[in-house]
Amino acid sequence: MAEIKVMLSAAFKEAYLELVPEFERATGHRVATTWAPSVQMMKRLKDGEKVDLVILSAAALEDMMKADLVSERHDIAKCGVAMAVRAGAPKPDISSGEALKRTVLAAKSIVYSTGPSGIYLIGLFQRMGIADQIKGKVKQVQGEPAGAPVARGEAEIGFQQMCELMPVPGIDIVGPLSPDVQEITTFSAGLHSAAKEPAAARALVKSFQAPAAHPLIKKKGMEPA
Repeated sequence: MAEIKVMLSAAFKEAYLELVPEFERATGHRVATTWAPSVQMMKRLKDGEKVDLVILSAAALEDMMKADLVSERHDIAKCGVAMAVRAGAPKPDISSGEALKRTVLAAKSIVYSTGPSGIYLIGLFQRMGIADQIKGKVKQVQGEPAGAPVARGEAEIGFQQMCELMPVPGIDIVGPLSPDVQEITTFSAGLHSAAKEPAAARALVKSFQAPAAHPLIKKKGMEPA
């Protein structure tokens, strides 16, 4: 039986933690997991860290393919950006792009991640023409979900993928961003170019993509890809 080494970002974590034990029971394979922020993965793989599979945003995976670190891409799930406030706090209006802009300008403090949602929001706030106005009250977090500082009262509003906000205790999710400003991120699995266990890694990916996994993926705030 194989040991499959997987490196992944936190976005797929909640579904992964439930799907992997089922796969291990069904196949006898063992899965060894390394968690890493997307922004660190490329460097670690370029520095020679060896894994069989990486799971992160499709855009970041494409960069790894261009660098010849990853040889195959398999889409697993997709998720939009949502906003959260501290549990019990009033829920501001984010029903449209204009409403979101007013809410962001009125907020005392804002937090988002260094991952795909944070990268998107930086561009969105620039396009809205408010990046300079909010610069002093924005904080980017790495190594914990954006909902955590909101739960502690360190930020009034927080943004991240819905699937990463849902598990955070002490927050209320206001909702997903409205369709006119929403960004859907696809999360994909990539086979490492030097994978030791390619067949077992592909079998693991297939288990994530299987119809039996779809209800769990939806329950965790994502949609099957």
